[in-house]
Amino acid sequence: MTMLYADPEVAAALDAATTVDAMRAAVLAAYEGRLIAPPRAAAPLSGGRMVLTAGHLVGEWYGFRSYDTFGHPQGEQLVVLHDARTGAVRAVAVGEELGSRRTGGLGGLAVDALARPDAATLGVIGSGRQAWTQVWAAAAVRPLREVVVHSRSAARREALAARVRGELGVPARAVADPASAVAGRDLVVLATTSPTPVLRAADLSPGTHVNAVGFKQRGRSEFGTDLLDTADLLVTDSPAQAADYQPPMLAATPPYAGGLRDLGGILAGAVPGRTTADQISVFCSTGLAGTEVFLLDALTRVGAEAR
Repeated sequence: MTMLYADPEVAAALDAATTVDAMRAAVLAAYEGRLIAPPRAAAPLSGGRMVLTAGHLVGEWYGFRSYDTFGHPQGEQLVVLHDARTGAVRAVAVGEELGSRRTGGLGGLAVDALARPDAATLGVIGSGRQAWTQVWAAAAVRPLREVVVHSRSAARREALAARVRGELGVPARAVADPASAVAGRDLVVLATTSPTPVLRAADLSPGTHVNAVGFKQRGRSEFGTDLLDTADLLVTDSPAQAADYQPPMLAATPPYAGGLRDLGGILAGAVPGRTTADQISVFCSTGLAGTEVFLLDALTRVGAEAR
């Protein structure tokens, strides 16, 4: 029987720890060659694109995600999970929640793998769905004692701070400028739609870990090359997707491309990660293809256990 999930069912069933664990398994599977995840494909539409990502966990399942880039209020993503042995559709998810939690889970995984073990303060620039899931997942892997939020909208940054306090039980406050959000923080999240830098690398403290979730391409990026120049450790969840960006992803272009490390390799112990407490690490999230399907498979397993 095909399982159907909308946003309320996804939110009720997928907690942060489960999501981060699923993303850990997915990134390791991709590094080991068990998750086949080619870079995304896109079909041009009038004024936007339809984007497709696909994945195949060898011998177990295959599936895809489709979405558009219009940003319509009623726009929804579709994720479909097939059984690899029979071709039957095992599950379908419609909405935004699965994709948002997937991206948050990748961010939480990066925090767990790259940030200092004692990291406990987090600064966020951005106040939307992606900013929330990054904090949600980070709180599952580090004992946060404070979250500081900045975004252009005073109302939205106050709302995110209130949500962190209410749903995570973590002290949180909003601030009026980005420097105040990131200065002295152990963790920083950039989750904006800004095509121009919202962060000055000079405002970061030694030992900070940064998750970059928004635009990160040449000529359209929420951070500048000063962040890449400052970073001791540059990491992505998919080097293949990073190299496939159009326009090019800043961290995948010279002189940075040679130092861009694979998060899967770090998790597997084949690639070095953080080696000292004062290193600045930066995770450039690409949204590894196939991870939404991986998470939908995990969701079906949670559902089966609940039944």
